[in-house]
Amino acid sequence: MGSPDFAVPCLRALAARHDVALVVSQPDKPAGRGSQLTAPAVKVAALELGLPIAQPKSARTGELRDALVATDAELAVVVAYGKILPLPVLTALPRGCINVHGSLLPRYRGAAPVQWSVINGDAETGVSIMQLDEGMDTGPVLLERRTPIDPDETSGELMARLAPIGAAALLEAIDGLAAGTLPPLQQDHAKATHARMLDKSDGAIDFAQSAHLVAARIRGVDPWPGAQASLRGQVVKLFRARASTASPASPATDVVAPGTAVPNTIVAPSTVVAPGTVVAIDAAGVHIATSDGAIVVREIQAPGRKRLAAQQFAAGRGIAVGDVLAKPATEAR
Repeated sequence: MGSPDFAVPCLRALAARHDVALVVSQPDKPAGRGSQLTAPAVKVAALELGLPIAQPKSARTGELRDALVATDAELAVVVAYGKILPLPVLTALPRGCINVHGSLLPRYRGAAPVQWSVINGDAETGVSIMQLDEGMDTGPVLLERRTPIDPDETSGELMARLAPIGAAALLEAIDGLAAGTLPPLQQDHAKATHARMLDKSDGAIDFAQSAHLVAARIRGVDPWPGAQASLRGQVVKLFRARASTASPASPATDVVAPGTAVPNTIVAPSTVVAPGTVVAIDAAGVHIATSDGAIVVREIQAPGRKRLAAQQFAAGRGIAVGDVLAKPATEAR
């Protein structure tokens, strides 16, 4: 059971090693500018593999439970299915349901564990294989695999990297369950944190935070909802940010031509500037002051325009030293 791209490597790995009796994904949904009805990534992969597919609208009507029972399968695997499963579904098969979750449980239970691990600036994350129960990612952990988070990694890149790690861990967990060598480890519920689903307002960048957290937020909301800041009366998107080792300073010069070598800090570090102020532009990108330092943004996109290298965006006079980027107004959650 699964729907998005993250679940596809698990499906392909299972199909290569085990008999997959049924693939369950969410119904096709409108997507894109034309709102064309689009199949989930898992359904597309299942069709390529020639596997039977079910797309129940609800997990609570009995349709899903009956479909699972009819397969005579032993075990259900759930990977980013996107629905809470009731007890009749969880117990429909002899070995129940196991889940591939993109965090080191009990940290980041919920819908967006990968995004929040990046947003919070974590140095490490991983994948947990757990036995599902009626709670929100509260079941016992069977196996986990850890991996560092690269300082420049976006949540989209991290999710793509975790997906095959999860597929390999899933196969190992199934082998362990079959051999009886994989004892479940109960989670420490007192250490649990929640990773709620992101909404559009999470992309609004507040430069009054620390450089570490501002840069992490920009990477964590990439690709969705995208990092946004107000600049010269319009909302631009920011990409590829990292904390700078240079001290922020007041503007003393304007944008330079692409390829021109300029220092990261362009006035005396003793000068205090407001968070969001552009303090330098060089080959590394646009340097923007934060509460305790600065970040470097490597790519910027204006509304209706293509995404550009920050220095190229500045060369077209889209941004200059001394400009101030602000947190845009957003709708309430």
